[in-house]
Amino acid sequence: MGSKVSSKMAAPAARVIQVVRPHAPLIKFPNRQGIPKPNAPPPLSRAHIPLTPVPGTPDTLASIQLLPARYRRRPVTVEEMDYIQRGGPE
Repeated sequence: MGSKVSSKMAAPAARVIQVVRPHAPLIKFPNRQGIPKPNAPPPLSRAHIPLTPVPGTPDTLASIQLLPARYRRRPVTVEEMDYIQRGGPE
């Protein structure tokens, strides 16, 4: 009767015996310290391409007013407009 160790008694001892294994990284990056960076010129601006309209019916005021409230834009207050025009906090 006294020779068996209950599982409740063995559980805390098992936690104490566990050892934290060192971290083994899964991704290894090559050492690029000696490789010079390419001297790339700044990107050239592309020629202006006119936008083409998306096929379908355009939005109308009536179709926007039929949207549920959760899909409508929230009105912007005057204070928010001033904050945006100012560029952030003073």
